[in-house]
Amino acid sequence: MSTKKKIAVNQLCLLYLMFISLQKCMAVDLLSKNNRISLGQTLVSANQAFELGFFSPGNSTNRYIGIWYKNVTARKIMWVANRKNPLSVFDNNSSLTIGNQGNLKILDGTRNTVWSTSINVQLNETIAQLTDTGCLYLNDTTSGSIVWESFDYPSNSLLPGMKLGAIGNTQGDQHLLTSWKNDYDATPGNFVVGLSSDQPPQIFIWDGLKPHWRGGPWDGGKFVGIPEQDSGYSNLISLMPQNTPGGPYLVINLINFSDIIWLYLSPNGVLQVYYLNNDGNMWVSNWQEPIHSCDGYGVCGAFAICADNKSPICECLKGFVPQSNDEWSKSNWTSGCVRRSQLSCEMNATSIAYRNTKPDKFQILKGVKLPDNYHYFADLDSDACQKWCFDNCSCKAYAFVTGIFSNRINCMAWTEDLIDIKQFSSGGENLYLRIAYADARTRTKHVALIISLTIIGGVLLLGGFIFCFRRWRVYKKGKNAELDHFNLEDEHVLRHTLQEETFTDESFELPMYEFKQILTATENFSYKNKIGEGGFGAVYKTMLDVGKHVAVKRLSGDSGQGITEFKNEIMLISKLQHRNLVKLLGCCIEGKERILLYEFMINKSLDTFLFDSKKRWRLDWVTRFNIIKGIGRGLIYLHRDSCLRIVHRDLKCSNILLDEKMNPKISDFGLARTFQITHELANTHRIVGTYGYMSPEYAMGGVISEKADVFSYGVMLLEIMSGKKNTEFIHQEQVYPLARAWKSWKEGRGIEMIDQELIESSCLSECLRCIHVGLLCIQDLPKDRPTMSEAVAMLIGETNLQQPKEPLFTLQRLTGSTDTVQGVNNMFSINGVTISMPEGR
Repeated sequence: MSTKKKIAVNQLCLLYLMFISLQKCMAVDLLSKNNRISLGQTLVSANQAFELGFFSPGNSTNRYIGIWYKNVTARKIMWVANRKNPLSVFDNNSSLTIGNQGNLKILDGTRNTVWSTSINVQLNETIAQLTDTGCLYLNDTTSGSIVWESFDYPSNSLLPGMKLGAIGNTQGDQHLLTSWKNDYDATPGNFVVGLSSDQPPQIFIWDGLKPHWRGGPWDGGKFVGIPEQDSGYSNLISLMPQNTPGGPYLVINLINFSDIIWLYLSPNGVLQVYYLNNDGNMWVSNWQEPIHSCDGYGVCGAFAICADNKSPICECLKGFVPQSNDEWSKSNWTSGCVRRSQLSCEMNATSIAYRNTKPDKFQILKGVKLPDNYHYFADLDSDACQKWCFDNCSCKAYAFVTGIFSNRINCMAWTEDLIDIKQFSSGGENLYLRIAYADARTRTKHVALIISLTIIGGVLLLGGFIFCFRRWRVYKKGKNAELDHFNLEDEHVLRHTLQEETFTDESFELPMYEFKQILTATENFSYKNKIGEGGFGAVYKTMLDVGKHVAVKRLSGDSGQGITEFKNEIMLISKLQHRNLVKLLGCCIEGKERILLYEFMINKSLDTFLFDSKKRWRLDWVTRFNIIKGIGRGLIYLHRDSCLRIVHRDLKCSNILLDEKMNPKISDFGLARTFQITHELANTHRIVGTYGYMSPEYAMGGVISEKADVFSYGVMLLEIMSGKKNTEFIHQEQVYPLARAWKSWKEGRGIEMIDQELIESSCLSECLRCIHVGLLCIQDLPKDRPTMSEAVAMLIGETNLQQPKEPLFTLQRLTGSTDTVQGVNNMFSINGVTISMPEGR
């Protein structure tokens, strides 16, 4: 062959190879007949949004075909084909292909079909395509129609464009979400999410055949049993009406095509909304249900109401009593309640009892989750709704749901037992409960009885009171002179001291406010301005002449903080200036009133977010690491850089306040102690602080140094990384959690300690470094712990890390101290400025 012919042949071959390569590049989202996807191969949608291929979750021995977001580091599986028939991870010859009948098939290594689309294709000519919406289509190439799509068969996730249907609709149950068995087993689990067949429909999670959670009926813009508008879920979803072909269904609204958002049902039956964070490397959940005790379906039984902020959480409705007092005393409320008095409409009209009984009444329950099993009357207005219920003796309650949408619910009525009622702290609907007239009068009778007893008691005691009053006036003259001398002396000393002491800026003195100014600003310490309360008193939010909101901490008369602690807090904070310390803006000393004014921290305390599963999503890795470093810098200032040397003695997450940018500030210096620069250790006879945060040498021997704060910082560090409260596990497991943390670390299971909100993060190495530093900070002996300067240097990688020593103490219990119970039963603080409990100090 001539040289020219060889060149021509080579050029043709090169063009053919380029053509074939171009075809492959153009067709990575397509699977044609008789082609296959084998292990290690994938389909990728046109714009690289989604990917399809084989996967095996975790350390599972099962293998599946699934779809996931392609360019997300933290991979989450959105759809699974062969959930019921997984392949073995030891089968390396399995494949996904289109068979001769035009159906998609998954074949195992012996060419057996383990999954198929199982549809009738007229000419058996089909092609599969993965789209940028995450849907796998099977197209009939002859007619151009879609004959099958993965969106019609959701797994445990709902993507924008998918439908969440109603159970029992004309299309069967294929549009329901079904959980995985666990995180490593994609086979169908126990929990199912879908809409009910009610009108209007409700969203349910079922545990098998039993209701697990209920979101209430749809009012045209939201489910009335999920009133949290601040979560924004109502803008996220839409619900197609009952008359839609195939029945009602819910869809996720995709406001921007670039949004990555989806609905996920976890293996333990929690429904969550996930979206991708700004860095595009971690999934964040900003809404989930159920999470609280009262969220479970019917936890209090019939004719009872559940409130998470009460103890016990269950209470019978007015006019009802527990069906079984014995069961209720054991906190088993599922037996519910029964009516105390017979309704007048149920009595025989000819009976004497009926002639002596007045008509039944309706008692309003405000802001509640409406019960299940309702009747719907779209055409009745509010008056007609009430009349219908009153005229029907079987009607036990009614509600009129207006909402703000044109397709509102209107009239609802209940003729069966009232089940699954929850009291909301905000939002909710009004329920009108039918009760007997005798029960409606109970409160009036009690009030009349109290008034009568008061009048009688007043008459009988009047003579004695006059006598005692005369004696008391004689006594008071002497006592007041002594008391006034004490108060005036304390007030004089404090005022004189504060006039002498200034901030670092010598021209600025701590403002002193008159009590009447604060009384006016807080509207006489109105409850509506109250943002928290602790052992030392209440905290109020108000506006004073500083031109911005402030937190007013008013010490109660029976507070554990005396004049010494009050002086301490003023003197210490007024001398401190650091961006990670809360700023004292002023004080009031007048008579017995002792009041401190702080800068108001809009995001309250760290534990408000850290120990609340609904809010923890706001603490992404960047925010948490900034908080960790900020607390460390504040402690360095207290220990080394301030004009005084200060040990805080009560460091905990509820004493870390967060500003509008989630920057941390250390607060509550009532228990802090100053030292001379030359002193390394000191002894105290007053052991103060909080159970679970005190160092062993301080809790057991009263030995205090800056290393006591280092220990508390280490405990907080582990809490921030795990998202779990240190003291919580002591009661649940009777195991000292710090010892357990060290054991997990030693065994190479440090990653198990990381909060699930962070586990998908690309910064796992930094997370593990923080845990390592935390373990170094909580070592038993003070000499083994780093200083705060050393700890912060370790956190940012400036120094190498040593190995922590095994803790010898398995319990941290201060004999005789009632302070050890502080915070154990509270998941998070509600205080705008946290206040330490006074017992045992």
